Amino acid sequence: MKVAVVVDSTSYLPTNILEKYDIYTIPLNVIINDEVYKENEIDNSWYYEQMAGSDELPTTSQPSIGDYILLLESLYRDGYTDVLSFHLSKEISGTYQSAISASTSVEDINVHVVDSQLSCAPLGFLALYAAQNKNVKPLEALLDDLEDMRQKENLNAYFLVDNLTNLQKGGRLSNAQAMIGGLLKIKPILEFIDGKIVAVEKIRTQKKAMSKIEAKLAEDFQVHKGKKITACLIHANAPSLAESYIEELREKFEDVTFILQEFGPVIGTHLGEGAIGIGYTVYDIDVSDF
Repeated sequence: MKVAVVVDSTSYLPTNILEKYDIYTIPLNVIINDEVYKENEIDNSWYYEQMAGSDELPTTSQPSIGDYILLLESLYRDGYTDVLSFHLSKEISGTYQSAISASTSVEDINVHVVDSQLSCAPLGFLALYAAQNKNVKPLEALLDDLEDMRQKENLNAYFLVDNLTNLQKGGRLSNAQAMIGGLLKIKPILEFIDGKIVAVEKIRTQKKAMSKIEAKLAEDFQVHKGKKITACLIHANAPSLAESYIEELREKFEDVTFILQEFGPVIGTHLGEGAIGIGYTVYDIDVSDF
């Protein structure tokens, strides 16, 4: 048995990690000014500049089934018998379904498709755990671990956006919620609930919203006191804010390992520039190379 790990590009795992652990990526697409780009092939800074200067919000699209089939066929030729394929929530993207469809089109390779019910760092944590344990644990035991790991009590995230405009335009949040957010000029805190993006808190200022996220994290971390918790602060073209905030978090939560990442084009499109997120897992993963 030879197991490959595949994750879609919204995990935003850095290139050195993908290469070290032989993690394969299937990219989503962004469409801006009628041009289609694979999100892992363009520079984030360039994209955010293009998005800011565009009259219309760029759009995003899932990988084509054809691209998926080509990847699976390549893995089969390389001797892989099984594939663990991880994807952002099926409630906000058709990527998961594309993976399911492609898996039925390639014979002689077993594809285990996992809906993370989230995106970004938590999605990457799932793929990383799989890659670090695929040669250590039997496949069935690893699949059981991953099913438990993806449960909300073990893998969660909070997001803070400047406003709800992009989410509303992109159809990832209801019009009613977007209207309320715009009228009250709030800083909404978002969370994935049953795979859907939901505004769980509506707070007036960014500082208060960040404090509220810290309070939520404190409650979550207390439940898992004594476990090795890994968290990731993710930002949308807001490095100064992110670097300052992560230092605050490291001081407040000394027993938690924090790493820093950036939202790529697909998620950055929907959350908007300046958004930040914090995702964490209580499963033991090695992030020393980040």
